[in-house]
Amino acid sequence: MRPLHLARLGAITLLVGSLAACGGDDDSGGGGGGDSSGGGGAPWILGTTDTVTALDPAGSYDLGSSTLEYNLYQTLVTVPAKSTEIVGDAAEGCTYDDPETLTCTLKEGLTFSNGDELTSSDVKYSFERSIAIQDPNGAAIYLLGSITDTADDGTVTLNEGAIETPDDLTVVFHLDHPDTTFQYVLTYPGAAAIVDEDVFPADTKLDDESIIGSGPYKLSQYKAGEQAVLEINDEYSGENAGQSAQVFVKYYSEPSALKLAAENGEVDVAWRSLSPTDIADLKNNDAVTVATGEGSEIRYWVWQLSTDAAKQLPVRQAVAQVYDREAIAQDAYDGTVDPLYSIVPPGYAGQKDSYQEAYGEPDVAKAKKILDDAGISTPVDLTLGWTPTHYGPSTEDEANEVKRQLEDSGLFTVTLKSTEWEQYQTISKEGAYDLFLYGWFPDYPDADDYLSPFLIDGGFFQNNYKNPEAEKLIADEQGTDDEATREEAFGKLQDIAAKDVPFIPSWVGTNIGVYGAGITGVEDTLDPAFIFRFWLVSKDG
Repeated sequence: MRPLHLARLGAITLLVGSLAACGGDDDSGGGGGGDSSGGGGAPWILGTTDTVTALDPAGSYDLGSSTLEYNLYQTLVTVPAKSTEIVGDAAEGCTYDDPETLTCTLKEGLTFSNGDELTSSDVKYSFERSIAIQDPNGAAIYLLGSITDTADDGTVTLNEGAIETPDDLTVVFHLDHPDTTFQYVLTYPGAAAIVDEDVFPADTKLDDESIIGSGPYKLSQYKAGEQAVLEINDEYSGENAGQSAQVFVKYYSEPSALKLAAENGEVDVAWRSLSPTDIADLKNNDAVTVATGEGSEIRYWVWQLSTDAAKQLPVRQAVAQVYDREAIAQDAYDGTVDPLYSIVPPGYAGQKDSYQEAYGEPDVAKAKKILDDAGISTPVDLTLGWTPTHYGPSTEDEANEVKRQLEDSGLFTVTLKSTEWEQYQTISKEGAYDLFLYGWFPDYPDADDYLSPFLIDGGFFQNNYKNPEAEKLIADEQGTDDEATREEAFGKLQDIAAKDVPFIPSWVGTNIGVYGAGITGVEDTLDPAFIFRFWLVSKDG
């Protein structure tokens, strides 16, 4: 989840003989500068239209959930704002002993917000339970492939001996293949947040209202869809101490309501998601500041290959041939986003506009030939799915624009269907739609994060796509720190995606926050990671 030009950073020169620790003493390790006292600033309110799937890390893999989780939990290592260097969080650092062995040493004296001691046993338990719970909306079963095995029926199990805890402060990960990206996975709370083994049940998710962590803030109140109240965690002793005693998060169902709240001072910060016209209006309002940071948020459409239409490669290729990203960017988003021609956004080393190379400009005649050559009669019936709240107000505009493009070609008849996010995640995996819209915010700073979660075992969205060549290329690029080798593999993977079309990239956007008088620190956290670090923000008292 980090800035651009992220291929093989200094922290990845990690093969035997040139191993480097994930630094824990770096001055760039957050906004607290090592001072854990914090909490003197006035309370402030963040307004958002994001939705929360779960606050138990075992059951979440979405931005709304991780926004709170980054502030409530610790991971072993982390990447600070506007940095690409891995530094210690709960751990002093992590070191590759060899390409398949990563050792992390915990800081001494760590405790959860309830006063329980945090040890290596809690770390091991956190990984074990997330994998055992097998929540399809969780990240662990998708991101922890280096320490897990996936059966033919999709069941994911932790490899025997994958995690060792020789003492209270040491955690050793034994990977089943060389993987230079595993250290980055450890920075993402959905896969690697540390929970209290005496509080979180081993076989089921904990209620949102009951969760506790060891991060800079603790949860004091939570009402799903309405409000979360976070308070300073007095037990926290890390480098990201919060500056305000309380942070309130208010959830809005409509961007228009969020805009009005920002204008009226009902929220101090508005972050995700305002419509393009709302943002334009707010830029003309002297009472607020509209801040923009670099972003790597993407939107893409996923084919569910279990359906009769989507399983046909010519159908997928024909849709890709008529798909007009420029029209979507302009007509659905007023030019506030850029067309995306690869699942990997621009700026990442190894990125390649493979869909543009494969299909060029939208062309109905070429699309018709693809279908005619395959003997597929037209129009082809397609069901397109989208979710009305989770991705903001322009999602419906995008869905309607895609429907218009496909039907105007004369090659397709489109039925649009929508449902709210929590159900949407489930039924999209079950074949409710031929083609459905998803978004992505990176988990770790590498092009691999836009490829392996999408192309291995049907991807995290479980669309039933499999390609042995792609899976081998991912294993190859994860197993080396040679930059040229990895970039070559990235290019081939993007070409495979354009040929097989398991998904259709749509657009890439920026990171925007709106804040009122007396607020500082918003610009500091607006980076491509899309992590809103509450500890960096303060309000004059």
